[in-house]
Amino acid sequence: MSDCCAAPGLLPFEQALANMLSQISPITETLTLPIEQALHYVLAQDIASPLNVPPHDNSAMDGYAFAIESLLASKTLTLVGRSMAGSPFQGKCQLGECIRIMTGAKMPDCCDSVEMQENTSTDGEKVTFSQDKSFGSHVRKTGEDIKINQQVLSSSHKLTAVDIGVLASLGVVDVIVYRKLKVALIATGDELKLPGHTLRVGDIYESNRFVLAAMLNTLNVDVIDFGIIADDFYAIKAAFVSADKQADAVISSGGVSVGDADYTKTVLDDLGEISFWKIAMKPGKPFAFGKLVNSVFFGLPGNPVSALVTFHQLALVALTKMQNAQPLKRTHLMVKCTTALRKSPGRMDFQRGVLSVSDTGENIVSSTGSQGSGILSSLARANCFIILPSEQDKVTAGEQVTIQLFDHFL
Repeated sequence: MSDCCAAPGLLPFEQALANMLSQISPITETLTLPIEQALHYVLAQDIASPLNVPPHDNSAMDGYAFAIESLLASKTLTLVGRSMAGSPFQGKCQLGECIRIMTGAKMPDCCDSVEMQENTSTDGEKVTFSQDKSFGSHVRKTGEDIKINQQVLSSSHKLTAVDIGVLASLGVVDVIVYRKLKVALIATGDELKLPGHTLRVGDIYESNRFVLAAMLNTLNVDVIDFGIIADDFYAIKAAFVSADKQADAVISSGGVSVGDADYTKTVLDDLGEISFWKIAMKPGKPFAFGKLVNSVFFGLPGNPVSALVTFHQLALVALTKMQNAQPLKRTHLMVKCTTALRKSPGRMDFQRGVLSVSDTGENIVSSTGSQGSGILSSLARANCFIILPSEQDKVTAGEQVTIQLFDHFL
């Protein structure tokens, strides 16, 4: 039995994504930011290290530094000084001598090894080593982490918290990054109400903008929220004209299905070049993409799950390219499905699943249950998508399936 919604002419998911990406150009405007303000920005420059990290050989332990040759003659050495982090030993350590050293402290001249203090005993200035040591023990070598002139970060890399720490360790003060994208959000519909308002018969609470805004904030863009626009041609047109002037991308939810009784399509046809696609994916068959005068447009379905899935799988990929960032990397696994899944050939299916580990240590996935495109709670219970290709028929319990782990956007 085929998918009742998989009518001939549906655009394959992969083709829709490729078509969209081919029409998108990354931004080029840059700014210079101090590193403490650069988190989640996209680098517009390669970063090479101006120094070795660590800048000198140093101790990995609290203990005693010495030349390995000294222990060949005697297990007891004479303590002649101390080397502290920030206050290194200034003299020279001779054969038969050792230096008290702290973790991170510079290795004294003529010392090549360290023994932790737990494996020694002391009697005044005499230090006895209880175990045999090998050359270079517990020593961090110059440039062991990062070598001078080594490329550390590349252009188009989105800076993480760890990256900021790495930059600080290199003495980097400022970085050149691409500016933030500006993304406008629009919802249309007289039936939509904000949380906190009383619902009348036929009303529903608007949730898509809240989900999308949260995901866009994770993407690190400037969100311009136009709120809910009434089903009025002139109000909708004014909102889209204003959004196009202010934003790099405009996103709306609803109004892209065949037979929608609103003005969104008319307005978009009047303002730009918009393609209304029927994509062979479930949930999320209706989708619109195109260009307004100054921005690109993504039209998402109105159903909450459909809006989220099409945004995550299509629009988010496109916005990442617009940021000039490296393509999103998503983790796919082949695992055993413990529940039977309903599926008819015709559309790629993104079902909601829960990945877990069985009693025997095997990765397994189960369905969250009903997969209706209005059941947003099914996504809240899930931690992965079960991706079933368009030609796939139903899945029986015990079959292997492909899953895509939820990323930090979900």
